Amino acid sequence: MKFAFILDPLDQLKAYKDSSIAMMRAAARRGHQVFAIRREALIWEGGVVSARALALTPTDDDHAWYIAGDEAVLPLTAFDAVLMRQDPPFDFEYVTATWLLERAAQAGARVFNHPRSIRDHSEKLAITEFPQFTPATRVARAAVDINAFIDAHGDTILKPLDGMGGSQIFRVRADDPNRNVIIETLTQDERRTIMAQAYLPAISGGDKRVLIIGGKVIPYALARIPMAGETRGNLAAGGRGVAMPLTDGERAIAEYLAPILWARGLLIVGLDVIGDRLTEINVTSPTCMVEITAQMGFDVPGAVIDALEEACA
Repeated sequence: MKFAFILDPLDQLKAYKDSSIAMMRAAARRGHQVFAIRREALIWEGGVVSARALALTPTDDDHAWYIAGDEAVLPLTAFDAVLMRQDPPFDFEYVTATWLLERAAQAGARVFNHPRSIRDHSEKLAITEFPQFTPATRVARAAVDINAFIDAHGDTILKPLDGMGGSQIFRVRADDPNRNVIIETLTQDERRTIMAQAYLPAISGGDKRVLIIGGKVIPYALARIPMAGETRGNLAAGGRGVAMPLTDGERAIAEYLAPILWARGLLIVGLDVIGDRLTEINVTSPTCMVEITAQMGFDVPGAVIDALEEACA
């Protein structure tokens, strides 16, 4: 089979931990052909969506992780599957890519995650569809509404709706002297909507990344444990990643969501769970596959290729 991956610049990927590279390596080990596409290389003309695609052979060397082959402009329907794996920011160019990829899907290309579902699932706001699993949450932009939530809950997390990697996440207590300026900064003086959530003390045990692949729940999570004195468990914010079996609560959330999200064409989903509360549903480029595989011996990238082979058969 031929699998194309829409990626960030290849020289910017960290091969020792990158989930997309792990998937490409797993695909190549099974004899599949692998191609890399840059988002800006997408082209629409005459009803056909195509792109400059670079054939490559992944290696096991993290410093020189691929051997480049030929590059050619190909229609996306030439591939058995196209995986959209570019990181946010989820800006207008990202949205434009989802529109183009949706046209490709309409023409018969298999695109994962499905571009419409990527566009419709804000990674922060998607949890509002499942309030039975979330912590106390308020989405608002008026300072009076955010302050009322802080007053009601005392210890609160504030975060923008378009951040990633723990960027711009603040823990704010009711008596925090900087509370007003934090709200002003995050909302850009009430011009931007943000999310407020009740602080979950269970974060001390890790912000868990739970993976769902092709509608099946991976039985291990990566607990991203905050550094001392830090609220955020994100690996990009210095958190320590420790893989462990799912708890009953984590599995219950994931098993409930798995068939719903897979029916929407979301092949790879990363749930963020703190304690037994769902805090995010990540669908753009979920990670943590390498860490779970290395620590638990469960081949997560291989599970992705299993799902692709089944979906494309």
